[in-house]
Formats: sequence, structure tokens, C-alpha cells
Amino acid sequence: MVFVKSTDMSEETALPRTEAEWRERLDPNQYQVLREGGTEYPFSGDYWNTKTPGVYACAGCGMELFDSDTKYDSGTGWPSFWEAMDPERIETRVDTSHGMVRTEVLCKQCGGHLGHVFPDGPGPAGMRYCLNSCSLDLKPTD
Repeated sequence: MVFVKSTDMSEETALPRTEAEWRERLDPNQYQVLREGGTEYPFSGDYWNTKTPGVYACAGCGMELFDSDTKYDSGTGWPSFWEAMDPERIETRVDTSHGMVRTEVLCKQCGGHLGHVFPDGPGPAGMRYCLNSCSLDLKPTD
């Protein structure tokens, strides 16, 4: 097992090291998206249309990534945010799959595929983090 800091960065949490361990931890849809870079169908995920206030964490490791205050309806059918809570908690890399050039968004803690980011969003940065619902876990605020 690999030990990394948890979402509040004060406790250690063991993350799976092997793909077999990830398969045990995640449901099949989450595994396909988070570990294999898949994409859920638009308008099919739990969070594309939710308005519940809270924090969206990585479904793979629990790292808190996006705040509902930056979530907006992009019309795409996926949860969309105009900025991450802390840019140090995500990674981006060029994705040339499917005959396109896009910017992939990953959880920096566990390397899980979250979705893609595009420079056509609202807010000060003008970004659209277009993410898969199954790669996220909403922690509602009280």
C-alpha cells in the first residue's frame, strides 16, 4: 500500500497500489472512468444537474477538489465548474485520444481521471472543468 495524506491533509490513508486493489475499491463504472480514462454518457451521472451545496471530492481517494459555489450549468450534461478549490490538488495533461486534442484533468493524489478542462467557461479564469459524476463524491454542507 502507498500512504498519502487524506482530504483534510492531516491523516494518512492507504491508497490501492495495484489495479486489482482499485477494482475492489471502485464500482465498475468508476473504475472505467477513474482508472481507464473513460467517460460517462452526458445527462446520465448523479451530479450533472444537482444544485446541492457542498464540496466535490475525488471518488477514488477523497481529495476535496471542487466547491459547489463554482459549479454551473454548461449545457453539456456533465458537472461543470469554473475553477478548482486548489489548483495544486489537480493535474492536467494533453489528451490526444479520439482524434482530438484536449486537456485531461486528473486528481493529483491518486491519478484518477476526472474529465477535461476547456477555455470556454464563465468566471474570472474563463475555464470549464467538465467532469464525470462517477469520478466525484459530493459532500453536502450542513
